[in-house]
Amino acid sequence: MLYQCPNVKLDYQLVPLDVYTPLDMRAPGATIGVFALECAMDELAYAAGVDPLALRLTNYAERNGNEDKPYSSKELRQCYEQGAERFGWSRRSMEPRSMRDGHQLIGWGLATGVWEAMQMPASAKACLGPDGRLVVSSATADIGTGTYTVMTQIAAAAMGLPMDRVEFRLGDSSLSQAPLEGGSFTVSSVGSAVQQACEALRQKFLDAAQQSPVSPFTGAKLEEVEFMDGRMRLKANPEHDVALEQIVAVSGALEAEVSVEPGEKRNEYATATHSAIFVEVRVDEALGTVRVSRVVSAVAAGRVVNPKTAGNQIAGGVVWGIGQALHEETMIDHKLGRYMNHNLSEYHVPVNADIGEIDAFFVEENDEIVNALGSKGVGEIGIVGVGAAVANAIFHATGKRVRDLPITMDKLL
Repeated sequence: MLYQCPNVKLDYQLVPLDVYTPLDMRAPGATIGVFALECAMDELAYAAGVDPLALRLTNYAERNGNEDKPYSSKELRQCYEQGAERFGWSRRSMEPRSMRDGHQLIGWGLATGVWEAMQMPASAKACLGPDGRLVVSSATADIGTGTYTVMTQIAAAAMGLPMDRVEFRLGDSSLSQAPLEGGSFTVSSVGSAVQQACEALRQKFLDAAQQSPVSPFTGAKLEEVEFMDGRMRLKANPEHDVALEQIVAVSGALEAEVSVEPGEKRNEYATATHSAIFVEVRVDEALGTVRVSRVVSAVAAGRVVNPKTAGNQIAGGVVWGIGQALHEETMIDHKLGRYMNHNLSEYHVPVNADIGEIDAFFVEENDEIVNALGSKGVGEIGIVGVGAAVANAIFHATGKRVRDLPITMDKLL
């Protein structure tokens, strides 16, 4: 699904291993699979004597080869271009061990990330009462990713209200049904339901305003009115407007509840988020210590509702990817069948001192197929490809290819 590959032969073997089955702590599965693919691409680039970025551009896939479908949108080229520009990739020398700063070997590596842009069935309710406040609700969750904020933004924009007049409620199973928070599909699923619930509520306001035979809105269609600053008005005659509270004062509180499922139009396309990750590492030539000094992560994820919260998610994914590449490892006592480092005093996760500069940004990508919002989700794409980019940078710095994570001093030396 990432590269043109007209001649493919795939095979796999199941091997019993004395390890635990990986679950969501290292989500998603692409994190592990892309590590193998993107390190192999780096090895191929060196075997062919081609710049690793040039190799990826040469074999760029316009269609998903697994499904033989075009992508609903794919701005990966822009991820490569803008990421390389911000990182300074053009100044990279190809030869391993050719860049250094004193006793430190400098390595620059890159990798591509990909993750599905999914949507699940979801429902939401929107209600506007006499106080002029809009209450929107859905039984979703906020695990620190900004669901409260984003849903409030979507509802406020749909109803033409300032955000301080919108309240979003979640986290209660009595609310409208929603999927679990995972798979990077909360905004695309619940956000779509919130937007459509507000659109249904707009229709109810128009219907209520048309009850009077002398109403200026009589005969108007929904696309002929607009909602701005807490008021509804005719686009053709903006002087004909009414405050939403006035409509509620006459008709009573208005509410709408909708359920949304992925549109059939999606079936004709492959949908995915993409990223390009550029990494600089500094390796102490004598000690074998590795530090990731800077990372540039360029992400194409359709419409990004809130760049700040989404950017924070990408940066957090980069930190997890650095942990996968350099720090985190579950040690098992094969004789006793138990974990030897099952708490944070012995299981090493990256901390502030391990993290250098992270530049996470989004390239512009318009997608009218993936869902009504045009949003693909960013929860997981941030980590995909980071481990491979770190490993590829370490090879560039040292000339040593390490295929077993984490890459520790003993493996390098």
